[in-house]
Amino acid sequence: MGYYLANGIYPKWSTIVQTISDPQGPKKRLFAARQEACRKDVERAFGVLQSKFAIIKGQCRSWKKEVMHDIMTECIIMHNMIIEDERDINAPIRDARAAPVVQVEMAII
Repeated sequence: MGYYLANGIYPKWSTIVQTISDPQGPKKRLFAARQEACRKDVERAFGVLQSKFAIIKGQCRSWKKEVMHDIMTECIIMHNMIIEDERDINAPIRDARAAPVVQVEMAII
Protein backbone atom coordinates (compact mmCIF):
# COMPACT_ATOMS: atom_id res chain seq x y z
CA MET A 1 0.00 0.00 0.00
CA GLY A 2 1.30 3.46 -0.85
CA TYR A 3 0.86 6.94 0.49
CA TYR A 4 -0.94 9.77 -1.29
CA LEU A 5 0.07 13.42 -1.19
CA ALA A 6 -2.94 15.65 -0.70
CA ASN A 7 -4.02 19.04 0.52
CA GLY A 8 -6.37 19.75 3.41
CA ILE A 9 -9.63 18.93 1.64
CA TYR A 10 -9.14 15.17 1.95
CA PRO A 11 -10.07 13.10 5.02
CA LYS A 12 -7.43 12.26 7.62
CA TRP A 13 -6.68 8.69 6.62
CA SER A 14 -3.47 6.86 7.43
CA THR A 15 -2.56 6.61 3.72
CA ILE A 16 -3.05 10.32 2.97
CA VAL A 17 -0.16 12.65 3.74
CA GLN A 18 -1.63 16.12 4.08
CA THR A 19 0.22 19.39 3.69
CA ILE A 20 1.78 20.76 6.87
CA SER A 21 0.13 24.17 7.17
CA ASP A 22 2.71 25.75 9.50
CA PRO A 23 5.90 23.64 9.49
CA GLN A 24 8.10 24.08 12.56
CA GLY A 25 11.78 23.29 12.21
CA PRO A 26 14.04 22.74 9.21
CA LYS A 27 13.08 19.09 8.59
CA LYS A 28 9.35 19.81 8.51
CA ARG A 29 9.89 22.93 6.35
CA LEU A 30 11.96 20.91 3.86
CA PHE A 31 9.37 18.11 3.82
CA ALA A 32 6.53 20.61 3.30
CA ALA A 33 8.38 22.36 0.46
CA ARG A 34 9.14 19.11 -1.35
CA GLN A 35 5.65 17.76 -0.81
CA GLU A 36 4.15 20.96 -2.21
CA ALA A 37 6.44 20.80 -5.26
CA CYS A 38 5.42 17.20 -5.98
CA ARG A 39 1.74 17.96 -5.49
CA LYS A 40 1.94 20.92 -7.91
CA ASP A 41 3.68 18.77 -10.54
CA VAL A 42 0.92 16.16 -10.33
CA GLU A 43 -1.80 18.83 -10.50
CA ARG A 44 -0.19 20.41 -13.58
CA ALA A 45 0.16 17.05 -15.32
CA PHE A 46 -3.44 16.14 -14.52
CA GLY A 47 -4.58 19.57 -15.76
CA VAL A 48 -2.82 19.00 -19.08
CA LEU A 49 -4.56 15.64 -19.48
CA GLN A 50 -7.93 17.15 -18.52
CA SER A 51 -7.53 19.87 -21.15
CA LYS A 52 -6.94 17.26 -23.88
CA PHE A 53 -9.28 14.43 -22.93
CA ALA A 54 -12.88 15.16 -21.92
CA ILE A 55 -13.34 11.72 -20.34
CA ILE A 56 -11.05 12.77 -17.47
CA LYS A 57 -13.01 15.96 -16.71
CA GLY A 58 -16.15 14.22 -15.49
CA GLN A 59 -16.87 12.32 -12.32
CA CYS A 60 -15.72 8.73 -12.12
CA ARG A 61 -17.12 7.55 -8.80
CA SER A 62 -19.24 4.86 -10.43
CA TRP A 63 -16.35 3.41 -12.46
CA LYS A 64 -14.40 0.37 -11.39
CA LYS A 65 -10.81 0.95 -10.30
CA GLU A 66 -9.50 -1.12 -13.21
CA VAL A 67 -11.46 0.99 -15.71
CA MET A 68 -10.10 4.23 -14.23
CA HIS A 69 -6.57 2.83 -14.40
CA ASP A 70 -7.02 1.81 -18.04
CA ILE A 71 -8.46 5.20 -19.02
CA MET A 72 -5.63 7.12 -17.35
CA THR A 73 -3.00 4.85 -18.89
CA GLU A 74 -4.51 5.27 -22.35
CA CYS A 75 -4.74 9.05 -22.00
CA ILE A 76 -1.11 9.26 -20.87
CA ILE A 77 0.00 7.11 -23.81
CA MET A 78 -1.99 9.23 -26.27
CA HIS A 79 -0.60 12.43 -24.71
CA ASN A 80 2.95 11.13 -25.15
CA MET A 81 2.19 10.17 -28.76
CA ILE A 82 0.87 13.70 -29.44
CA ILE A 83 3.97 15.27 -27.90
CA GLU A 84 6.25 13.02 -29.96
CA ASP A 85 4.31 13.77 -33.14
CA GLU A 86 4.44 17.55 -32.53
CA ARG A 87 8.16 17.32 -31.84
CA ASP A 88 8.60 15.68 -35.27
CA ILE A 89 6.70 18.53 -36.95
CA ASN A 90 9.23 21.07 -35.70
CA ALA A 91 12.27 18.94 -36.56
CA PRO A 92 14.34 19.97 -39.57
CA ILE A 93 13.62 18.04 -42.74
CA ARG A 94 16.44 15.72 -43.69
CA ASP A 95 16.50 14.23 -47.15
CA ALA A 96 18.48 11.01 -47.38
CA ARG A 97 19.29 11.63 -51.02
CA ALA A 98 22.20 13.90 -51.81
CA ALA A 99 21.34 16.89 -53.96
CA PRO A 100 22.99 16.78 -57.38
CA VAL A 101 25.81 19.23 -57.94
CA VAL A 102 25.10 21.47 -60.90
CA GLN A 103 27.95 23.13 -62.82
CA VAL A 104 26.97 26.46 -64.30
CA GLU A 105 29.13 28.33 -66.80
CA MET A 106 28.46 31.93 -67.55
CA ALA A 107 29.59 33.82 -70.59
CA ILE A 108 29.29 37.53 -71.13
CA ILE A 109 28.29 38.33 -74.69
